[in-house]
Amino acid sequence: SVPVMRVAMVCPYDLGRDGGVQDQAIRLTGWLRELGHDVVLVGPGVEGPPGAVLLGDTRIVTANRAATPLKLDPRVRSAIRDVLDGVDVAHIHEPLMPAVSLAATRTGDVPRVGTFHADPPAWVRRTYRGTGLLLKKVVSKLDIVTATSPVSRSAIDRFTPSRIVPNGIDLDGYGPVDKLPGSVAFLGRDDPRKGLDVLLAAWPMVADAINGARLTVMSADRVSDRDDVEFLGRVTEEQKSAVLARSEIYCAPNLGGESFGIVVAEAMASGCAVVASAIPAFAHVAADTAELVAPGDADGLAQRIISLLVDGQRRTDLQTAAFARARLFDGRVVAATFADTYAEAAAGH
Repeated sequence: SVPVMRVAMVCPYDLGRDGGVQDQAIRLTGWLRELGHDVVLVGPGVEGPPGAVLLGDTRIVTANRAATPLKLDPRVRSAIRDVLDGVDVAHIHEPLMPAVSLAATRTGDVPRVGTFHADPPAWVRRTYRGTGLLLKKVVSKLDIVTATSPVSRSAIDRFTPSRIVPNGIDLDGYGPVDKLPGSVAFLGRDDPRKGLDVLLAAWPMVADAINGARLTVMSADRVSDRDDVEFLGRVTEEQKSAVLARSEIYCAPNLGGESFGIVVAEAMASGCAVVASAIPAFAHVAADTAELVAPGDADGLAQRIISLLVDGQRRTDLQTAAFARARLFDGRVVAATFADTYAEAAAGH
């Protein structure tokens, strides 16, 4: 059995703002605590989960077609040193990201596990190749390196070995209920790469073909000029799970830059049939349980949604297969895997 460990969970992004990495760091902290481990969550921000060590204001850096909230002040290193003092292991998300995670990667002498989440843009991958020796020196301070998917691993496999540990979801929070006929859901920030504009371009074709079809958009908040499109803006976990549970189809029209696709896994766990862009991250998560469409193809997206709304048997088959595959991403299983990884890192440090 794995001994009880004191873990520093380090996140480079503002813990008070929405984001996939923040969400995983926060959830993993909770799952590990359920297993009996003593976990301190640390990251930038002025608001965050109760008990988190918050490192102050962040600034928005635009990269990878998204706005990223980072703490760039190098003086954060002294606070990181204090947090790492006395822990058994540090779990550092995005270990190369300034200033918080990079400081945690380079400060002190504790066992470290690093997790790479991102699908970096081409210029970052070129930078990785050009600075390989420097990156190897930094990453060598990590005892074990993990990546969330083959996509995120492909960015680092030139300079470090790694193992895949997927992102986790709280399976207890999702599950199908009676589906509303013609219901389609989307969830994502209003960043261009999330593909909402593609879905909105496709929607009139769906609405013309399917009487009563209705689209619910979560997180993004716009003024709709259509009665069959509802924008909910930012939603609670309970609202999100309720919308996914009653939706027949979940649509993920993202244009790229995704390394995993946690909301795709959540939709699968909610018994949705998934129509998604054929980007590597979504193909990895959904495998053969989704309909995949070329990114940016509004016509193709509309036709796949229409086809599934018409073909009840195909829709049910995909819903059933997706629901079964979602078991692979049970957060408690992911947490147990990381607990084993921490013990291995500590033993080998």
